[in-house]
Amino acid sequence: MDSEIWKWIKEIWRRVPKVAVIILLLLIVTGICADFLALHDPEVGDPRQRLLPPAWETGGQWTYPLGTDTMGRDVLSRLIYGSRVSLLVAFSAVIIAGCLGTFLGLMAGFFGGWVDQVIMRFTDAWLSIPTVMFGVLMAVILGPGVWNIVIILGGTFWSRYARVVRGETLSMKTRDFVQLAKIAGCGKSRIIWKHILPNVFNSVITLSSLQIGIVIVVEASLTFLGVGVPPPKPAWGLMLSEGRGGLLAGYWWLVIFPGVAIALLVTSFNVIGDWLRRYLDPFYRNIE
Repeated sequence: MDSEIWKWIKEIWRRVPKVAVIILLLLIVTGICADFLALHDPEVGDPRQRLLPPAWETGGQWTYPLGTDTMGRDVLSRLIYGSRVSLLVAFSAVIIAGCLGTFLGLMAGFFGGWVDQVIMRFTDAWLSIPTVMFGVLMAVILGPGVWNIVIILGGTFWSRYARVVRGETLSMKTRDFVQLAKIAGCGKSRIIWKHILPNVFNSVITLSSLQIGIVIVVEASLTFLGVGVPPPKPAWGLMLSEGRGGLLAGYWWLVIFPGVAIALLVTSFNVIGDWLRRYLDPFYRNIE
């Protein structure tokens, strides 16, 4: 049994985009171990050390490897803690959106009729709402905060899951194994949760891996606009917002480092999501 598991792990590792996986794992470990990796308190700065450049630049100090911001806070420590905030918001929001959208998609696809019409018309209307505009409006109503942003983003992205799962359910409910389950006397709830849901779960996982990157960008955008994660909590979008004025003044490290961190995290999720889509699709898997 152990040898089979080990062979499966090696086979997966042979196929995965290794650079993206390594970057993602490093960022996840960094977020989890932030308390041990950070050199300084990310929320408290030393005014005497304001706007120090990175250590390799003239005037830099190795006690602040990536420099300091306008309040004397260590940029590296804020980046490390910011990875925790970004990943927490992204994973939590995607779980909420995935659960809500999957449930509605299953109901619409399985029951059809007026249930399908009501859910899908509401979904279409929801998809037409600009994401950032809706996020700003809801953030103004609920107020800034990490968990408020999680609720807002989770309530924003469910519609994509609903549409995908509804399409998969429409296909699945006509399959022979579902018809046989009906003949065997299985109730509707058992058919939905025991027979259809496991067969649409691959699509949900693939969509989630792609949605995480979008959620991270939207969270950073809302925080950049001042309605997301409130200061002084370290967040990459907040670092961009606070450092944008310093870029033209020559303090490039205030913007470049959080910008690169966001780009690496989003790109890693997108690459892994694209690989998952191909790996879980039998057509592509057979080609490989």
